[in-house]
Amino acid sequence: GETLQKSSDLKTNACCTAASPFPHIAEAIKNVHPDVISKYYGCGFCVPDEVEGMTILDLGCGAGRDVYIASQLVGPNGRVIGVDMTEEQLKVAKETQPYHAEKFGYDNVEFHLGLIEKLDDIPSLKDGSVDIIISNCVINLCPDKESVLKSCHRLLKPGGELYFSDVYANRRVPQELREDEVLWGECLSGALYWNDFQNLGKKCGFKDPRLVEDAPITIENKAVQQKMDDMGHSKLEFYSATYRLFQLDCLEPHCEDYGQAVIYKGTIPRFESGWALDDHHYMEKGKVFPVCGNTFNMLKETRFEKHFDFIGDWSTHYGIFEGCGTSMPFSSSAANGGVSTKGGGGACC
Repeated sequence: GETLQKSSDLKTNACCTAASPFPHIAEAIKNVHPDVISKYYGCGFCVPDEVEGMTILDLGCGAGRDVYIASQLVGPNGRVIGVDMTEEQLKVAKETQPYHAEKFGYDNVEFHLGLIEKLDDIPSLKDGSVDIIISNCVINLCPDKESVLKSCHRLLKPGGELYFSDVYANRRVPQELREDEVLWGECLSGALYWNDFQNLGKKCGFKDPRLVEDAPITIENKAVQQKMDDMGHSKLEFYSATYRLFQLDCLEPHCEDYGQAVIYKGTIPRFESGWALDDHHYMEKGKVFPVCGNTFNMLKETRFEKHFDFIGDWSTHYGIFEGCGTSMPFSSSAANGGVSTKGGGGACC
């Protein structure tokens, strides 16, 4: 907000959205003030499906692009709260608030100045008061990621979720790179090693983090890439990835098989033929889809329940769900053939 003035100041695609937005998102973006759009540095659009009437908290909201998109998606009965540490960014968000209220026909947003690792300092944020927390390429910049995740778990209602896009690495980022100002500003130095992130999420109460989609990050500035090569870190890889973490105490540490299945009704708007919970669970309308116990609960104990029929119970345990593993999850990695994670089969992880 202070060093960067516009998106073109960036030296990598870490904070640039590669995929084209869905038509309804593209229409919502058209309603957002140009000053807000020009200040956007995110690495993916990160508002999930089925959010009408929900309360959404945006961590590191910047000038408010995602807040104002979400404002249109939740509608007049919903609420969107933005938190950011940069006064310059929030100034743009607040100054354009009357413009958006007139454009939308209602005002359902609020903005707070603060650090996302110190959400306790914002009195209006109460425990169990938020349905969905989103964040867009910001948590990696926070030194105390554990505090952020713990606060998210505390603020979410049971069945709510943290749904966010961020930057991850295929290995732990060395200290000399973590201290590099250019790489930090590019959202790379603070990137978590993917397995450290998953373990941290579980430690903070999110027992089964789910990858939604990912894409490799290319370093398009030769000087930045040369610096990494000269430091001996040419094999360090970065990925932009979207995860969803449900606040459900009933989840288990691993994907267990209880012989359960679900049938998608085709009733989530814009997804009449099928819908994806994550990168490994694309469910076609009307088709019996075997799931582990955690996936069963992610659908039955959340806002998605009405869109599914559920088969089975918890009376018999058949062991670990087939296909549950611990290898690097990013299908866009070279090791996995560079395949997009959109779509997928029936394995749980």
